[in-house]
Formats: sequence, C-alpha cells, structure tokens
Amino acid sequence: MTLNAGLTTLHEDDIAKHQAIAQSLVTKLIILERVDGPNGAPLAGTGRRFVSTVSTGGQRRTREVELARTVQSIRGADPLLSPAQHAVLYRVRRGIQVALAVADVFARQTSLEQLQARNSTAPLAGEDAERFKALLAASAYVAAFTLAAYLGATLQGEGEPVDDAAEPDFLIDTPQDALKSMVAALDRSIAGAPDELALTARTRAFSRVAIDGLLARKARFTGLQNFETVHIRLDQDDFTLNGFDVAPGQKRKPLVMTFKKPEEIIGNHIAKYQALKLAKMLVAYDFDRQMNPFVELGGFLFTFIGDGMPGTGKTILIQMLAGMLHDYCGVAGYALHYENFGVDQISSYQGKSGQNCKEFVNNVMNPRAIGFGTIDDVDQVTAKRSDDRASAGQHEVTAVLMESFAGASTVIRGNCTFGMFSNHPENVDDALRQRAGARWLVDGPQTEADYIDIFALLVGNNHQIPLGEHELYAGQEIKRAVTQSYAAHSRPQEDGLVAVWERFEKERGKVATLADVGAYLHRIKEAEPRFTGRAIRNITDAIKMRAMDVELPDDWFEDAASFMHKSYEEKRAMIEDLRGPITIDMVLQEINRYADSEFRYTDKTDDAAIADIIRRERQREKAIHEIEAMKRAGRWQS
Repeated sequence: MTLNAGLTTLHEDDIAKHQAIAQSLVTKLIILERVDGPNGAPLAGTGRRFVSTVSTGGQRRTREVELARTVQSIRGADPLLSPAQHAVLYRVRRGIQVALAVADVFARQTSLEQLQARNSTAPLAGEDAERFKALLAASAYVAAFTLAAYLGATLQGEGEPVDDAAEPDFLIDTPQDALKSMVAALDRSIAGAPDELALTARTRAFSRVAIDGLLARKARFTGLQNFETVHIRLDQDDFTLNGFDVAPGQKRKPLVMTFKKPEEIIGNHIAKYQALKLAKMLVAYDFDRQMNPFVELGGFLFTFIGDGMPGTGKTILIQMLAGMLHDYCGVAGYALHYENFGVDQISSYQGKSGQNCKEFVNNVMNPRAIGFGTIDDVDQVTAKRSDDRASAGQHEVTAVLMESFAGASTVIRGNCTFGMFSNHPENVDDALRQRAGARWLVDGPQTEADYIDIFALLVGNNHQIPLGEHELYAGQEIKRAVTQSYAAHSRPQEDGLVAVWERFEKERGKVATLADVGAYLHRIKEAEPRFTGRAIRNITDAIKMRAMDVELPDDWFEDAASFMHKSYEEKRAMIEDLRGPITIDMVLQEINRYADSEFRYTDKTDDAAIADIIRRERQREKAIHEIEAMKRAGRWQS
C-alpha cells in the first residue's frame, strides 16, 4: 500500500498519546554511543594525550542524557526557565510527539502496521521478516527527519553557528531509538552554550546538520520512495512536512511590492497580454500531480526575455505579474515565491556566484509553491562566454542559468516562470538568450493616443484641464490592442528580415504551406546564423501558446473551487475545450516576431561595434595630429 499523495492532517489526539514517552526522553535517557575523540589521560607538561595502540573505533559506552537539566544549566543561577529555554525544551518534547505520530501515519499507510501485528503473535520469517525490518528502519528515519524538520520550522532565531552542532550518531532501528540518538546529539550541541541566544541558535543549527546527515544517508533505506510525495499538516503549530524537502516547513516572507494593475500600463500590449495569460497559466498548476495542464497541452511559458530602452515599462510589468500571482494565490491558498537575482549576488569568491544563482533557481522551482523569478539587467549579471573582461562570477551565473533553463536535467512542471530583463539584450550570450522561450518587446507608449493616455493617467485628477477630442484609454482595450499588435507582425519590421521576406515572396509567392514555412525559415537561417534549431523550437512553442490563446474566464479565479482546486484531469478538460486551431497567419506572425528580435539584437551589436571602431579611428587620427605637432616643435622622441 502506498502513502496517500494528498494532504494528511495530524490531529491533536494522535500527538497527545505520545506525551509520556516524549517527556521521558527529554527528562532522562540512557544511550549506547560510539567511543570517539582522544583516548587516555593527558601527559603532564606536554599538552598531549596518551594514545593507545589498540583501536577503539568499534567500541560503545553508555551515557546518561538529561536534556531538561542541560537546558536548565544555561542559566544555572535561576531555578526557573526563561521563555527562550522553555521554548527549546517544549519544542523538543513536542517535536518528539509529532515525530512519533508521523511514524504512526507511515506505519498505517504502508504494510508496516499489519506486519507489526503479525510479528507480535509469532516472529516473522523469510521475506516478511526482511520487509518488516526495512519498513521499521524507514519509519525510524522518518521520525528522525520529522523531529529535525519540526525544530527548524518552529524555533525562531537569527544566528546559526555552523560549527556548534554535532551530527547525531544515528541509531535508525526503531523510531524511539532514532529519537534517542537525536536527543543525545542535541544535548551535546547545546551543552555549555553561553546564553539563551546561543542555545536557540545551536538548536537550529543542529536541526540543519541533522537534516543534512539524514539526506546523505537516505539511499541506504528502502521503503522511503512513497514518502517523497506525502504532505502532512499540523495546523496548531503551523507546521507542514512536504516529503523530504531540504528546508521543510520553511516559512516564506510575505511578498512586499508595489503591485500594478493592468490598466496602469500604457502600451506594451503583447507583453502585457502574455503576462496576464501567464499568471492564470501558473495557478493552473496541480500540486498533487506536480504538473500543469498547459505543459502537457502546449503553450506554457517557462522562460522569457523582455528588452527595451530605459523607462519603457519593464519594472511595472514585473509588478503587474507579481501582483496578479499574489492575488490568485491568495484566493487559492497557494504559497507564492518571488525572487530577483541581481548584481549584489555576484561574489568575488570563486564558485560563490554560481552557488547563489543555483540556490535562486532551486527556490523558484520548488514544486511546493508557485514561483516567479526575475533576472533584472541580465546583461550585467551574466557575460558572453567570449568576453575576457567579465568577472568569473558573471561567467558562473551564465553557465548555471544555461543549464537550469534548458539543461539535460531540467524538468518543467509548470509551477514557475523565469523572466530576464535588459536594456541591452545584445550583450547577453547568444546561447542564454535563445533559452528564452518568448521575446517581449517592451517599447512603452507608441501612438499619440498612448501618450495622451499615459499623461492623463500619471497627472491624476487634481486639475480642471479639459480632455479634448479623445476617448480616454480606448486604445488600451486589451483584445483590440493585442489584435492590432499581432497584425503588425504579419510582415517583418527589421530591415534585414524585410529583405529576406521580399526576396522570398518575389521568388516563391505567398507563404501558404508547411513547405513554404520551412523554406522561409531556411532563408532566415542563411541571413542570420544565430537562427538555429532552438529558435525554431521557441517559435513553435509560441505558436502553441497562441493556439492556447484562450481567455480563461475571470470567474474561474474568483474562488478556488471553480477551477484552481479541481483535479488535474478536470482542469485539463476545461482548458482543452477552449483551445483553438493553428492558422498560417498565426505561424507567420510568430516567426516574424521572433526573427525580428534576432535581427534587432544583431543590428544593435553591429551598431555598437561600428561606433567603437569609429571612436578608435578618431582617437588614432587625433593622436597622429598631436604627434606631428610634437615633432615640429622638437618635443617628440621616438
């Protein structure tokens, strides 16, 4: 029998029945431990110890552990516990109770409970005995992991000394043995703590060290696979156990940001429209299946890049998308994680920048939350691989992002998206830029109507100036504006692509078949070598997204039951009913949109290189004139 992948709620009755055992473990226990450390008595006057030639590595000795007394001794002069001391002792006892209750859940939802009942009447033999032993050890592992997770999640503190915690001498035979070894190691870690702050910090550090040690040993145990997907919730303590998450139960800080509404963004119609769609796509994610119907049906946007001049609206697009996700997740009760990776995370220590970036990616991709990650000014935090002047940290970040966005181990579940933003996308490495599945041209207000709308919006209402002959915000009506924006891409816009388009139409006529599409793509490749197979993949994903250009009704997101809390199959069917066909107009518009961006980046790169050559030539000519003048004046010495 497998563990239920849904949410299991721990009830107080299931925890309370373990109070007597938990109390005995924090009061006094006797444990058999390995003999470690230096042996023998100190040699007088030498500062060294006598070391026996006989190995004691396999020896064990008994030790009496009184955790309550060790906690009390932190403030030995006061017979009463301080609030901080009491919190540590109470959370350890409570954590033991919770760990034993979770072990009971594991036993009930696997065959361990039945095997325990049979073993109590007659000793098991053969395969049953092996199965019983393996599951009992697995339940002990689960109990130890739960205690470590509970302490880390429920004890509040700041400082976490890394070296003050001892890794437990894990005795993972039964749940009680495992918890005894955890309490004994915690007692060693907190013994001698100078004050309450250090007591709490060492306890939290012990939690982290214990989790690391347990995860390193996980492969030794069979029967743990099904616990990976379990979700256990204890409402009284605001504690959630999600399988073997590295940071289980971690509380996320509430998202603090100045959110923008869609109507506060003037222009940028396609980017705004795709951001609106992306917010709804993300919350279609199914936490039980850990999959999004849009990934299966096509059209999910895992990565995108937004480029434009300064002041055209990249920041407010981020604020709009984050605000919509915040609202939707609030309705559904989902965890939301937003994080930006910036220049402050580039380190001068070798390897640290790459570690920071990998941690950023892992945080956003956590399958237990809806994630939105941004890399603002991506051209500053990454570097072209050919750029010798860039720092090692920038090259590390480039490598991590390339591997994370489209590496061999990348798994797209549909719970998160990454947005790269830049004023100078031509300075981003070609391979990284092509890993962006969509291109958002953030060009801000464009038309006369856009400029009237944006001025009227920003100036506010504290005036009596007449509006004049203008229908305010009529040009921002999203459906009409997007239709016009897409239609503008029915023909190319960049000069280089226009030349390819006109030559193709002159020689072969209008693009009407798949063969015509392939031939047009090949012509683009000949004109722009960066137009590779990955570019075709990105274009087809964009086309699928257009085919999935369904307007998910707003009332689906007004309450969680209408859509977000439905089963994966129900969500998939509801979305599929809205899907439309792929048309040749849609195909050409997406090809031209993507290819225009590549030609635009190439033109910017070429323009920058030309400007640099001109500047150097002007400097050279000026230097020649100055040298001639110095020669005439007799001041030049070769």
